[in-house]
Amino acid sequence: MPHLNESERTVATTSPTEQAAVTFGNADEAELRASIRRALPANTFEPRRWRYVWFVVLQAVLWSGFAALLWLELPWWAQALIGVGLGHTLGAQGFLAHEALHGALGGPRWLQNAVGWLGFGPFLVPPEFWRRWHNQAHHGHTNDGDKDPDNFGTLRRYQKNPKVGAFLKLAPGSGSWLSALFLTYSFVFHAQMVLWLQSKHRREFEGFSRRTAIAQSLACAALWLGLAALSGWTAWATVLLPLAVANTLVQSYILTNHFLRPMAVSNNPLDNAMSVRVPAPLDALHFHFSHHVEHHLFPGMPSHRAPRVRAWLLANEPARYVCPPHWLAVALLYETPRVYRDARTLVDLGAPGRVVDLVRLQAALQPAEREAEQPVSPCVPAVP
Repeated sequence: MPHLNESERTVATTSPTEQAAVTFGNADEAELRASIRRALPANTFEPRRWRYVWFVVLQAVLWSGFAALLWLELPWWAQALIGVGLGHTLGAQGFLAHEALHGALGGPRWLQNAVGWLGFGPFLVPPEFWRRWHNQAHHGHTNDGDKDPDNFGTLRRYQKNPKVGAFLKLAPGSGSWLSALFLTYSFVFHAQMVLWLQSKHRREFEGFSRRTAIAQSLACAALWLGLAALSGWTAWATVLLPLAVANTLVQSYILTNHFLRPMAVSNNPLDNAMSVRVPAPLDALHFHFSHHVEHHLFPGMPSHRAPRVRAWLLANEPARYVCPPHWLAVALLYETPRVYRDARTLVDLGAPGRVVDLVRLQAALQPAEREAEQPVSPCVPAVP
């Protein structure tokens, strides 16, 4: 586990009032996107329908795995291996469905919704709900205080409603033993919190049928319960283990996308988001979900083109582009508190003296090993 040094952990140079006044984002995101578009081949940003074929492959893996668990008499260790494989496949399918619902695969809306059900239905998330929650609320207010539904919010939220602070014990960085389990269930849990509670009040959900989405979510839960009943005692391998692995996989990326970055006034992904580095084979299996800054810059870009954008950012924005190893991002997630005291500072409500300056933390997120990387040419070769 890495440890933050004193300069990364504490804020000693400015007062909270002065820090809150600092502008972290630059209003240059439009020019940034334009510069990248000019530099890269035009087909970088074009939808790719052939990638729908991956859903056929992923579904074949899932149905084969469930059939083996239901109908074959397997030892417990074989059931566990298959359960882990099913969970990994569910997570990977969710990554691809996320891409499809942004329009990156093209095709009619009904087809996007169909694969959206395949990818997000197992997490009890209807595709139209996901569009409102993720595409509109999150992308529209990324890391913007209490407006972004995908963070733990600001100190003001907890001062206004102290009872909400009880949920912080579950979160990574709280120091509670409960936080060790957070990744295993939190995507499903958070989705239900947004659906049942936040969607009541957020402007992005105006005109959205919550009743329909809740009924659809409950129907997905009923399918899992039906599978558990059919599985009997092997439900641990057919239901519990796959869901835990799938949640852990997707949350290990989602929680590190923004939680270690400042709130930025411009919604510039270079300032309020980060990518992570994973081994190339895993990156391919996870449909390049590690390229998150790249995704926020171009949500409709097919993910297999995202490495082109990463190469451009490494060559042209090395000081602002944050892309640590995945393991380091997860480790630091568990070492830092979750509530924003101000735009650049995280604070632990249970120990107000425990604060982390996120601007200084960037040094830990850009480790020395980056210096050993081969320089990237600004001339990015075309990828077929």
